[in-house]
Amino acid sequence: MSTPRVYVIHENPEWFPPLAAAFEAEGVPVEEILLTEGQIDLAAEPAPGVYWSRMSASSHTRGHEHSKEYTRAVLGWLERAGRQVVGGSHVLELEVSKVAQHGLLRNAGFDVPRTTAVFGTAPLEDAARTFTGGQDVPFITKHNQGGKGLGVRRFDSLAEFDAYVDSPEFEEPVDGITLLQEYLTAREPFITRVEFVGGEFVYAVRVDTSAGSFELCPADACEVPQVIAGAVCDVPGTAAAAGAPAAFSVRTDVTAEHPLVQQLRTFLAEQRIQIAGVEFMETTDGRTVVYDVNTNTNYNPAVEETAPASGPRSIARYLGGLLAAEYASATTA
Repeated sequence: MSTPRVYVIHENPEWFPPLAAAFEAEGVPVEEILLTEGQIDLAAEPAPGVYWSRMSASSHTRGHEHSKEYTRAVLGWLERAGRQVVGGSHVLELEVSKVAQHGLLRNAGFDVPRTTAVFGTAPLEDAARTFTGGQDVPFITKHNQGGKGLGVRRFDSLAEFDAYVDSPEFEEPVDGITLLQEYLTAREPFITRVEFVGGEFVYAVRVDTSAGSFELCPADACEVPQVIAGAVCDVPGTAAAAGAPAAFSVRTDVTAEHPLVQQLRTFLAEQRIQIAGVEFMETTDGRTVVYDVNTNTNYNPAVEETAPASGPRSIARYLGGLLAAEYASATTA
């Protein structure tokens, strides 16, 4: 049997180096399980250790169309064998479904965007008319399996939406589910992302949206040119510049004692989600709207330089602690 270690299950090598450096700095043995292809012996016992799944809902955009199915198979094998899995099967299903996220957040009492899920392409135009009451009012679309701003566009009229659906530019969702969502007006040009590790608050990130960008992933590897039209939220007093990257900074007024942070902490504990970044927006009409749960969260280098704690090193310490506790119990059993 190999020496127990932390195994990181993922499909994007570009995201791994900051995590590998954090594990090395914390002295925690770590190994990647890259689920782009491979095999497992279903009769074999998984290697001893703690397994952390950070499979992404956007894996299909990197040519890894089947990685989510691979992960479902591997997580089931690990869980049946009794291995400790952080971000297990139930978390994966939340990561790959904004419908599921919306339902759980709404049931927990959060203010969430009014949303309709449309299955297939043919019903989209009629669904938009039902959603807007037949009026030309702004609304947005999203892909159910999102990340990277997939399928996020703003429309100001039903005719504009019809033309898009009928055009070659229409983005087909990988699972066939498109979300129609109310258009929100931000009080100031930013959204906030709250990071949790081990169920505890790490820091809050202010993400500048004044350029109209939907690429809100904070990792360096995510900084790519934008091809997305419109904006998730209205930005008072600014002109959107397509392609401009979002700017990330620590939001110091959002602390562990903030009421929303406390509510999110309880929510994550109830859903058995140990590591996540949760996004919310404050609107001009006084709402605080929670709209996204990222269970494969990434961290921005500029934020890490000024943050009160390190996200990757918090993860390494947390998973290293789980590993030490499990190995200690195994050796004394």
